[in-house]
Amino acid sequence: MRVLLLGADGFIGRRVTDRLLLDQELQVTVLGRRDSADIRFDLTTGSPGALARFLDAVAPQVVINCAGATYGSSRTLIRANTLAVATVCEAIRRSREPARLVHVGSAAEYGPVPGGVPVSEQAEPRPVGPYGVSKLAGTELVLASGLDAAVLRVFDVVGPGAPTASLFGRLAEGLRRALERDESQVRMPDLSGYRDFVDVRDVARAIQSAAVSAATGVINIGSGHAVRARDAAQLLVRAAGFEGSVVEENRQVLLPAQAVAAGGDHLPGHAPGPYLPGHRPEGPRAEGRPAAGEPVPWRQADVRTARDRLGWRTQVPLEESLGDVWLETACRV
Repeated sequence: MRVLLLGADGFIGRRVTDRLLLDQELQVTVLGRRDSADIRFDLTTGSPGALARFLDAVAPQVVINCAGATYGSSRTLIRANTLAVATVCEAIRRSREPARLVHVGSAAEYGPVPGGVPVSEQAEPRPVGPYGVSKLAGTELVLASGLDAAVLRVFDVVGPGAPTASLFGRLAEGLRRALERDESQVRMPDLSGYRDFVDVRDVARAIQSAAVSAATGVINIGSGHAVRARDAAQLLVRAAGFEGSVVEENRQVLLPAQAVAAGGDHLPGHAPGPYLPGHRPEGPRAEGRPAAGEPVPWRQADVRTARDRLGWRTQVPLEESLGDVWLETACRV
């Protein structure tokens, strides 16, 4: 099967690339802006006609779109998450043999949801910030395109390679700095929100499964469990062996002794976004100011569709995922 991958250099895209290249039944071509791409093309400025000519040359049976921006001005987010998707959809329509499209969406498209219950694909999306709005617009373009297409609405991705602007990337860097400087405190934003954390390697498996399936429409990709970010952060603190305290902005001091098992929320065995209210990451994926944090206190995926239609479920426990975040950070030169 011939696969054209967009966004191979991103957090998710790198893991998808690794996974696809291991499958000897797949012939993978990478399209992107960097020199490492097989085809140099900028989705935010290139025309659908030009992209269609590349599609005709490669003749992919599946196009996987992991491209997009998480941070930046509203203009940057719209160009990367909406305009680029319109270009992809139109190019596939114009190509001689329209390919199947697997597009990576975001749980931020849902916006605030009722606490205590998982959100299903049938929920009415109500995004609250530029990022969620731009991602939802991209999803709607895919769904209205008439193409053979699936949108994987990915929840809060963690694991090795997490950007330093993400919640756990920031915490890991803070812990590393504190240990190197013999400091006793690491400052973090409010960690009271609940999120559905899912390992990036599990997300890559879901994308591969969607590429070779016949599933269409929106499919949630998450662990199916909501975990308080504060408790997840303690897993990373323990992995680092940090004996100081984590101070949440305008909130409380968390000591390592306040382990999850000593009264925190239950952490399920399966891997359970890392971007929370009050967190304004200074991120690398787009120029300009980062998008504002989402005022969403609760997020949990209903993952029955992914299990039924993709045969997919998570495999990497949250503790292992965060342990790998620390291992990568500690070993970084």
